[in-house]
Amino acid sequence: MDKKKVAVPLVCHGHSRPVVDLFYSPITPDGFFLISASKDSTPMLRNGETGDWIGTFEGHKGAVWSCCLDKNALRAASASADFSAKLWDALTGDVLHSFDHKHIVRACSFSEDTHFLLTGGFEKILRIFDLNRPDAPPREIEHSPGSVRTAAWLHSDQTILSSCSDSGGVTLWDVRSGKMVRTLETKSSVTSAEVSKDGRYITTADSSSVKFWDSNHFGLVKSYEMPCNVESASLEPKFGDKFIAGGEDMWIRLFDFNTGEEIGCNKGHHGPVHCVRFSPGGESYASGSEDGTIRIWQTGPSNPKEKESSVPNGPSKPITVDEIGTKLEDVKVGRE
Repeated sequence: MDKKKVAVPLVCHGHSRPVVDLFYSPITPDGFFLISASKDSTPMLRNGETGDWIGTFEGHKGAVWSCCLDKNALRAASASADFSAKLWDALTGDVLHSFDHKHIVRACSFSEDTHFLLTGGFEKILRIFDLNRPDAPPREIEHSPGSVRTAAWLHSDQTILSSCSDSGGVTLWDVRSGKMVRTLETKSSVTSAEVSKDGRYITTADSSSVKFWDSNHFGLVKSYEMPCNVESASLEPKFGDKFIAGGEDMWIRLFDFNTGEEIGCNKGHHGPVHCVRFSPGGESYASGSEDGTIRIWQTGPSNPKEKESSVPNGPSKPITVDEIGTKLEDVKVGRE
């Protein structure tokens, strides 16, 4: 136990319901940012390094299941149980557009070129919205094997991957033709699918298994059995030599990518972990839990003299556009 010192996370309060999705922006001139989705219907934006709260996106009327930022962290998107996906101005918190659906929306993702938004949900249809013409009807890719749980872009926006809540596997779709081109087989439903920063791997979590797939040839590269059912996994983006996984036992475990050996175990959440994500530089990672908190953990050795620290809570009253702008300006000034 001497090797595994107790890690002390930054604890981010603010959500009043479980945190179900997390997304880090790439590194921008103003640093990097973290957006969180929660069943409390209000996605929150934070400084990705410090966890400090920047603003809250208000407008959904149901649980928010998925959230993301574009590569410049200028716009955000969210997918909700209120039968809509929304596009937000990440600087002001304003709704730029609301995309209506006919059922619960579970997944959303910006294309790499930031011109398109991909959504999926209970309708078993993947939709591609042109953000340059937001009022235009979306392209629709039908025949999903089940209700869409996750969706992401691959191969410079030439391919889409999706997984389903009610069936195993990851389906790969050709964007141009809208046809299904391949299925990555898993025994259980895939609850997390992440494309690595360098585009080489697809990381999936299904039941008690974490798998790594070659994103070009689609072969299975690694498969590791976890100590419990895990809901989410993430590969370290800089060196690709370690990965994290979190799930029903409330712990976030760190593993060696090449051997599958557990090299760290972080405890602190008081409910199952729904999402884990590495920061874009790999120096830290975040976890979101049923307990309504986000915790940011350092990847490197922790200082045992540190004490658990809390970052500022979310707002106790509805936030105004001016307040969000002021908060973001503070971050920009602090980074300059």
